[in-house]
Amino acid sequence: MGRRPDPRRPVRFTADDIAQRTGGEVIGDPSVEVVGATQDSRTVAPGQLFVPLVAGRDGHEFIPVAVERGATAYLASDRARVVDGATAIAVEDTQVALVDLGRAARHRLDGAVVGITGSVGKTTVKDLARGVLGAAAPTHASAASFNNEIGVPLTLLGTPDGTRHVVVEMGARGIGHIAELCAIAHPTVGVVTRVAMAHSELFGTIEDIARGKGEMVEQLPADGTAVLNAGDQRVAAMADRTSARVLTFGLGVGDVRATTMDVAADLRLRVLLETPWGAIEVEPAARGPHNAENAAAAAAIGLGVGMDLADVATGLAAAEMSPLRMAITTSRSGVTILDDSYNANPTSMRAALDALAHLPAERRVAVVGLMAELGPESDAEHEAVAALAEELGVELIAVDCPEYRADAHGGRAVHDIDGALDLLDGAGTGTAVLAKGSRVAGLDRLVAALADR
Repeated sequence: MGRRPDPRRPVRFTADDIAQRTGGEVIGDPSVEVVGATQDSRTVAPGQLFVPLVAGRDGHEFIPVAVERGATAYLASDRARVVDGATAIAVEDTQVALVDLGRAARHRLDGAVVGITGSVGKTTVKDLARGVLGAAAPTHASAASFNNEIGVPLTLLGTPDGTRHVVVEMGARGIGHIAELCAIAHPTVGVVTRVAMAHSELFGTIEDIARGKGEMVEQLPADGTAVLNAGDQRVAAMADRTSARVLTFGLGVGDVRATTMDVAADLRLRVLLETPWGAIEVEPAARGPHNAENAAAAAAIGLGVGMDLADVATGLAAAEMSPLRMAITTSRSGVTILDDSYNANPTSMRAALDALAHLPAERRVAVVGLMAELGPESDAEHEAVAALAEELGVELIAVDCPEYRADAHGGRAVHDIDGALDLLDGAGTGTAVLAKGSRVAGLDRLVAALADR
């Protein structure tokens, strides 16, 4: 039997290694070494590999900038773009080469590789899982939402020296996408959070969404672990699609069961986790009632790789959460701002409105933007959110999104963020404002402006 890779070994490649992995040709010093990679010339760190991608703009234009900022090597599919100052590896296609390098980096890892997908909760579970696994061993996770065919290999290539476990978020915009990402990351633990109406314009029906997300468990090895939401019938049914061990989680159901004991004024939770390994009260870093379920998912990941329950609880509390997700701040005038502006779909929007309803306030306002890619159900789903806001006693301000029919549900419709800010003029202590919409809505700009008032 061959020697297993040392999990402490950094993901380093020489230019010659890269050429061999990608079928490329070295132009320059074949012994030069790179540590990690980036496709963004603005974020190049000394010693990295620069990967110029051809998208809206040709990334080859930025090779000189990347070299100036310290890239020791770069890929190039256009030899005319080769410059002095760093070693080039000429390849047929830089994106294909990036994927090849991601696979190579994965094969150097010897701990758990956790793949997380689902219509909602991916990033939160990723953050919590990083905290949980990190309580027992050095753990690396996807930055921001590096969850596609570019972000996944970059995550693997960015694994620091000494890392034991890696957590990889995986998004999908159609059937087959999760399988493609699994072919890069080869997860040993596969997590499916929930199946809901998100990206339905691209997938089709909710059954198609379930089919696509379930590719995660189909790709697991027989000695791997599938972590599935017992409270979602479509996810629970995925147990029949895998040969791996199945560990379930949920609110009051599953192998790892979460029961919310208390929701504090700042939306922090006290949750009872009941598991086959015992029971414990935890205070997860993620805020909002809906995150009790996500805490159970992260706990199941840790328990599934053999962690002690006490360490799981420590990790849940210590996790660092991504920005623009259930973040609470106070404006200069005393307004409580619930910033969940990173993205939105009907399920996460309902959860955010419920969280807003839990905040102690005399006036509660939800400033909402478009929920993108909902297809034929878009109008109905938007109006259902407006109806829920009305039911909860929340003032709705819909920004550039007539689909909410806000006026029909006691809310207001405005053309832009400035219009929403005008309606919030004079708000102060006693007012709580939720900001939530898909990224295209840009409601993070409203949060920044409101915080400064």
